[in-house]
Amino acid sequence: MAAVTVAINEADPPTLRATLQTPAHVSALSCTKSGHLCVGSDDGSIRVYHPPETRVVKAIRGLGAEVSCVACVETNPGGLGQAWVAFGRRISLFDLDSPKLILSSGDSLHTLVIGEDDDDVLNEVTVNKDQKTLAFSTDSGAVGVVDLQNYNITRMKSRHTSVCGTVHFIPDRPSELVSGGYDSALLHFDFKQCNTLSRYDFTPIPQASGVSLSPPFVLSCAVSTSGLIAVGTADGQLWIGAGGEKRPASSNKKKKKSRKWEGLRAEESRAFKIAEGPVVAVAFVKAEVLLTCTLLGTLSLHALSTSDEEPTKWKFETRWTTETKKISKVNALNVHESWSAVGGFDVDGKGLVEIYSVKTE
Repeated sequence: MAAVTVAINEADPPTLRATLQTPAHVSALSCTKSGHLCVGSDDGSIRVYHPPETRVVKAIRGLGAEVSCVACVETNPGGLGQAWVAFGRRISLFDLDSPKLILSSGDSLHTLVIGEDDDDVLNEVTVNKDQKTLAFSTDSGAVGVVDLQNYNITRMKSRHTSVCGTVHFIPDRPSELVSGGYDSALLHFDFKQCNTLSRYDFTPIPQASGVSLSPPFVLSCAVSTSGLIAVGTADGQLWIGAGGEKRPASSNKKKKKSRKWEGLRAEESRAFKIAEGPVVAVAFVKAEVLLTCTLLGTLSLHALSTSDEEPTKWKFETRWTTETKKISKVNALNVHESWSAVGGFDVDGKGLVEIYSVKTE
């Protein structure tokens, strides 16, 4: 990413299709392969919807701690599948195709204690493509994996020095993952060897006054199917790492596959100041198109592109920016092929999810 052109293109903004209301703050969003949306709340409950319909089709109650993340896995085509739910220091597996409309903690298929103590709560969990491994991040800074065939728990040898808020597997790299923390660092691991392969440390973007008000804590992260990584920080940065991008076979800029993913290479990365406040959510809509959302509800669509003639020159384009309608604080963002969901709470403290139709062209 030797050179970047920044542009603004006022494309069609998203259309609000539905609003979902919950009694408690929305803390997590995840969609199933069938297009159902799991909405986790800080009262230890989950409601399942089929957007844009607003009727609850399934619920989980009484988990006893805030739902920090939901990772959906497909078990049969057309069904809701199963969901790994992270709450407090535990994860539980639930069968969403159960005939029961309301599930409780006693209906879980498996429950594992991950946190090292009661203060070491889970933040993000994710399941890899072959559904054999679950990765987790915790408040103590730990990053680890669970073997879903025998439920053995393994932690990486290194950890973040503060809260680890996000973790993701690297597509087409069967033993690699990346995590981000409040220590303003990204760590790239071989989770089978438990070793650190690379890292990237963020520095604040200088303000006009010369003083940065917020450290560049890593608050959100996403990895595209092509290997691009996008990171949102507490000081309003959107950081893009292109060193690990897998390029199409037809492209003249195709490069030889390296021994390891190189997405954290500083020389192939760029940071963009896109907000004055925290960028709490990042999600890829396509391989080089992504949504971002700030804590206060500024939702934006961005695109990266290159040409075969000038493969080292990137164009970064913000296609549109809009504001959430009634959500005053955003906690989660999730993207499905036909809609995108933003979750948080309103000025009265009630949970809200806004469902949007998003045009990416």
